[in-house]
Amino acid sequence: MRELGQLGLATASVWLGTWSDPAARARLARERLDALVRRARLHSPFYARLYRGIAAGRTPSLVELPVVTKTALMADLTATLTDRSITQQELDGFLRDTTRIGQLLHDRYAVWTSSGTSGQPAVFLHDLDALAVYEALETLRFRGVSSLADYGTRLYGGERFALVMVTGGHFAGVSTAEHLRSAFPWLAANMAAFSLFTPLPQLVEKLAAFAPNLLATYPTAAEMLAREQEAGRLRLRLAELWTGGECLAPCAKQRLEQVFGCRVRNEYGASECLSIAWGCAHGALHVNDDWVLLEGVDAAGNPVPPGVPSHSVLLTNLANRIQPLIRYDLGDSITLLPPCPCGSSLPAIRVEGRHDDALHYADAHGVQVDLLPLVLTTVMEDEAGIYDFQLRQTDAQTLTVALGNNADAARARRVLRAFLARSNLAHVQVQIDLAGTARDTPGGKLRRVVRADAAAREHG
Repeated sequence: MRELGQLGLATASVWLGTWSDPAARARLARERLDALVRRARLHSPFYARLYRGIAAGRTPSLVELPVVTKTALMADLTATLTDRSITQQELDGFLRDTTRIGQLLHDRYAVWTSSGTSGQPAVFLHDLDALAVYEALETLRFRGVSSLADYGTRLYGGERFALVMVTGGHFAGVSTAEHLRSAFPWLAANMAAFSLFTPLPQLVEKLAAFAPNLLATYPTAAEMLAREQEAGRLRLRLAELWTGGECLAPCAKQRLEQVFGCRVRNEYGASECLSIAWGCAHGALHVNDDWVLLEGVDAAGNPVPPGVPSHSVLLTNLANRIQPLIRYDLGDSITLLPPCPCGSSLPAIRVEGRHDDALHYADAHGVQVDLLPLVLTTVMEDEAGIYDFQLRQTDAQTLTVALGNNADAARARRVLRAFLARSNLAHVQVQIDLAGTARDTPGGKLRRVVRADAAAREHG
């Protein structure tokens, strides 16, 4: 009942903000920022130190506040939290326990881990109020629910929702799905998460048996499933397909819409903030600017003008108070677009974030096996404990892993060979390149999985 009440309050707030003008949303965002900064200074030792030079009685503007990096936050994680009762020991124990995926720490906080695209993993906590805001933003803006009656019709009118994602860890997607199934039991029968670690024939069989009319997954996984749909092995009848977690190219979106015969909706979110921006029918992403502040900056940290791709983007999450993220360097590149023809007054952007390749090998029978980037990176991170790497398909029989540390080489080779064997690709050779990795995206994120043709362009 507590979470239903919080969801109701968040839904009302998001509903009002959706129909407010930009000036009204800006005032709301300013009030939320001021309250977040006060809370961070008072309850988080990290921010108390960071803001020591700012007079306590003065309300600083956003650009006066120092930029925060993942490295700085993770150096003393519990110091960033505003609940001083949480210890590093219990956080570590919670994250080691995979039976607690989707559960709440202290019955109040979601705990999510992020991928190490900048060479370092991270842990983020979100309070119940933030989770309610994310859900309301997803429902009212991303999904475009027009009324409470419309929401009720969709919720109770037979929608079956399948998530196809990387599982096995406290990742934002699977954790959110499991939490929703637990918190709102009437959703459980019509919501299911499917693991991308499942061999493709079994995954196709399970999806077909569940028969969803809504499917959410990553763009590379959606393209893999589109081939199964096209070949007649999947036979899904979707009302909508939702993508996120990776960049969705316009040509890929068009192909997915053609194959599945439905609208494809794209979303921009992260472990740091689940609902940053939602995609409209015109291909733009609209920032939830009453709950999220985004600043596109150049390499020197200065604002970039509209139409110019940023070097990085600074994120301020106004919804989450347990672990304040204020001017956090997210590492993606954004471009502020002109007002969108869709009519939304929310700022329109284009994003260049995670843009890895799916790798394609043939098994012993000549059947194509797709190795999806988020599966490969999870194997490297969770099984090998390696975060700074790049995987390259250098030819049809070889997978090369670039590392900066010779101590990781034997572990990487062992884990990758075991994974390839499980994928019916035991004949594929694993080679080690100790030349190290290079940051090749504007914000310093690494393209961690690259096909042979892309690798040739980068290193030729």
